[in-house]
Amino acid sequence: MPKAAPGMAVNAFARDLDHPRWLHVLPNGDVLVAETNAPPKREGTKGIKGWLTGLVMKWAGAGVPSANRITLLRDTDADGVADQRSVLLDGLNSPFGMALVGHDLFIANTDAVLRFPYAAGDTRITAAGTQVVALPAGLINHHWTKNIIVSPDQNKLFVTVGSNSNVAERGMAVEAGRAAIWQVDLQSGAHRVFASGLRNPNGLAWEPHSGALWTVVNERDELGSDLVPDYLTSVRDGAFYGWPYSYFGQHVDPRVSPPQPALVARAIAPDYALGAHTAPLGLVSSAGTTLPLAFANGMFIGQHGSWNRRPRSGYKVIFVPFKDGQPNGLPVDVLTGFLSDKGDAFGRPVGVALDRQGALLVADDVGNVIWRVAAQALKK
Repeated sequence: MPKAAPGMAVNAFARDLDHPRWLHVLPNGDVLVAETNAPPKREGTKGIKGWLTGLVMKWAGAGVPSANRITLLRDTDADGVADQRSVLLDGLNSPFGMALVGHDLFIANTDAVLRFPYAAGDTRITAAGTQVVALPAGLINHHWTKNIIVSPDQNKLFVTVGSNSNVAERGMAVEAGRAAIWQVDLQSGAHRVFASGLRNPNGLAWEPHSGALWTVVNERDELGSDLVPDYLTSVRDGAFYGWPYSYFGQHVDPRVSPPQPALVARAIAPDYALGAHTAPLGLVSSAGTTLPLAFANGMFIGQHGSWNRRPRSGYKVIFVPFKDGQPNGLPVDVLTGFLSDKGDAFGRPVGVALDRQGALLVADDVGNVIWRVAAQALKK
């Protein structure tokens, strides 16, 4: 069992899942889980470096085949444990992000956003999905996860598209449309790059006080255990955040050739550093939580944890407090205990979401569990 912060308790909401990576809570309280992993690597794309990376990722618990499905979990008696489970959608292609708009359920596969018909209470969707927009994928598809969030006016989707390399070592031609957040019109599928230079953005959340879009980003590797900091940041329309030419603003990465000083001069420093190689993936605003008052205003972040750092970093869920729409203070541990004293991983937290009762749900894609963190009842 992981360990919840003081004043809170944790239990398993659902066990025995197949690499549960992302979560979405429907208005009726049903919890959707993307049981998913990277698409199969094609022969000839790995090389020695890729082979070694694959071995390390497999050792970290990330090497299992993708189940390619969305599972629905239902807690009929509101006791904090799912007692009904069904496959809502299967036969998908490394699905990740999910969003509901009216009677349309949007699923972000690794190569496209699809639209499916949905009615409240559905436990199975058999209709074929229709493509809203194709997404960069292809032979290598280095960062395969594509997340989505609906705009407040319900007319647009914002889509995360990670880079196709660490620092553009394959050239910029294979990075077209990548390392970016897209804005997509829900009706026409027309899209544009909303913000760029974001190596691997994942979680997306709306900050309730400012109305700004926020994301968490996994930064570059191979500069040592303490560079580069992953980060949490607001996302400005038209902004450039540095990748691959610079990091955390205008710190030039000398490995990238040819350099682009004009682009570096435009690079915006992110709002909040989260530490090197912590791998922040999950992100959700705490608005509406029933956890203790200290967690009322801020963001919960699921840190998947380092696979190439000594000592390990991440492997926990943290809370970043906000004030007046901006981070304010040091992060607070919410859920820990995913590492043994020897540094072996019992699990790796990924997606985070608030359930209908305001408790925090955490997808653990190595433990194959959805954890639920709730306020601890006071002893009488």
